[in-house]
Order: sequence, then C-alpha cells, then structure tokens
Amino acid sequence: MESVEPIRDKEVLKNMRYYLKETNERNLVMFELGIYTGLRISDILKLRVEDVRGKKGIKKEIKLIEKKTGKEKEIFINPILKRTLSEYTKGMDDIEYLIKSRNGKNKPLGRTQAYRIIKELGEMFDVEDLGTHSLRKTFGYHYYKKTNDVALLQKIYNHTSPEVTLRYICIDKDSIRKAYRDMRYY
Repeated sequence: MESVEPIRDKEVLKNMRYYLKETNERNLVMFELGIYTGLRISDILKLRVEDVRGKKGIKKEIKLIEKKTGKEKEIFINPILKRTLSEYTKGMDDIEYLIKSRNGKNKPLGRTQAYRIIKELGEMFDVEDLGTHSLRKTFGYHYYKKTNDVALLQKIYNHTSPEVTLRYICIDKDSIRKAYRDMRYY
C-alpha cells in the first residue's frame, strides 16, 4: 500500500480549492468534505443529498455509520463547507448521491476515480504522495497544528493512541525533517 501525505501548505489548499471551484463543482465538494470533516473517502462517496440537507437548509451534523469501523459518527459541518454544500445541492433530489459518477443514472463515484482526481490535483500543484486519504490526513494535520489537541483528534479518528494519530497525520515525519534541517554545530 502506498503511503500518502497530508497537504501541509495552506496556500496550496487555497489554490486547489479555487481551481476546483472554477473547473468541477462535484470534485470541489468531495475535496472540501475530506478536508473539513476528516471522513474516509469510502464514507464520503456513500453520502446522499438527504444526509446533508435538512428541511431548512443543511443540518448541523451528519450522522453516519463508518464503513471501516462500523461505528456511528457525528460530523459537524463548518460554515465554509455548509455554504459549498448548500450551493451544490440546490435543485438536487434527496436520493441523489453527492459525489455522482458520470456513468449510470444515480451511482456514486468509485474509489479508483476519486483517487485519480486527487492524484491529478497533486500533480497539477506539485504536491507529491497525494491520494484520497490525503484529504483525511489534511484535516487532522491542520487541526493538530492549530490546536495541539491530539486527544480530541485521536477520538475523532477512533485511533487507539496519541502516537498512532501523530504518525497517521505525519507529524513524526515533520519532526524528523526539522531535526535534520535545524542541526547545527557551528
């Protein structure tokens, strides 16, 4: 299995978002769902409009059963993602998948195609080692950098220890790189 990295540079994230907003709204929604919720791509791809749209707009939280763990998870939608979802779902039926494949009438995008989209985005913006899990890792990486709250992030990810969480979001790699970069004898 190939190891993927988070998108560390906020300016790159902003540029990626702008590019997706201008070129492909569906891919923008997939991207933002990943970086703002930390959901696995398998859970993102199974979301339907009814999962994110309430009677008076978008619900404050999404309740879903994680595919990998089988545990119920409550996802809160921040204002940026809420706005994107609100615009995107206008005129869509509740039964429609949010991230629809172009093949078939109402089928979700496949994991392989989602991977290709993210990988291509990485190549366009010169970001190495990107894959669908990079979106989930990006959420955790930036949350941790902002708060240093590994305990809550561990709980969000359902990890068994803080060490697993830090390794998962590549903080260990950053620390090792910094140790080599900052080493000075004179």
